[in-house]
Amino acid sequence: MRPVIGLIPLYDEDKESYWMLPGYMKVLETCGALPIMLPLTSDEAELAQSLELCDGLILTGGHDVDPLLYHEQPKATCGVLCKERDCMESWLLGKALEKKLPVFGICRGIQFMNAYLGGTLYQDLPTEYDSAVEHHMTPPYDRAAHKVTILADTVLADILGEGELPVNSYHHQAVKEVAPGVTTMAISEDGLVEAISVNGQKFAVGVQWHPEFSYENNGQSLKLVQAFVDACR
Repeated sequence: MRPVIGLIPLYDEDKESYWMLPGYMKVLETCGALPIMLPLTSDEAELAQSLELCDGLILTGGHDVDPLLYHEQPKATCGVLCKERDCMESWLLGKALEKKLPVFGICRGIQFMNAYLGGTLYQDLPTEYDSAVEHHMTPPYDRAAHKVTILADTVLADILGEGELPVNSYHHQAVKEVAPGVTTMAISEDGLVEAISVNGQKFAVGVQWHPEFSYENNGQSLKLVQAFVDACR
């Protein structure tokens, strides 16, 4: 049986629609998993039943994380928020960590994991973090925008090896203060945290880049998602 991976849905306010980028599903299928998009809801009974179906969770990209989660007021430069999604992910992430269910956070996913666990975020890199590194690239997104350094003695080093890794990059928020109980696993050329893991978990990893965009021509992206799927088996 293929492990079932629950995906947090993306939400389009203008079209009032739930949707999903195909790369998330295709890379999971390539790695031998069965992806399902969960309903956007804060109903705990629905969330509990949804989680029972899943062998692992992917916290996808999308809306900005509400700064109230890390005890700040939203700035004018903060993007569109989705409070129901924040509520949904808080419940699911808490239960998944309690059950030691594998969790993989991508882009917003790493940001949400860090904020939920007690860390903080840059609400807007262009105005809060002086850097010449390209963190908000233009298409195509399957190419490298900058490099990160994978730190030794980390989960990510076990999967991909330590040292430099070229990554794509499409974000305007990022991890600022790392949460307690979280290990920094990769740093960008300008010093930003690019990957984290939650201590004491089987697999609870967040990355700031997008392996779902690059897995077809980047073996390291595929290897990373495969490690997550294998942890879900």
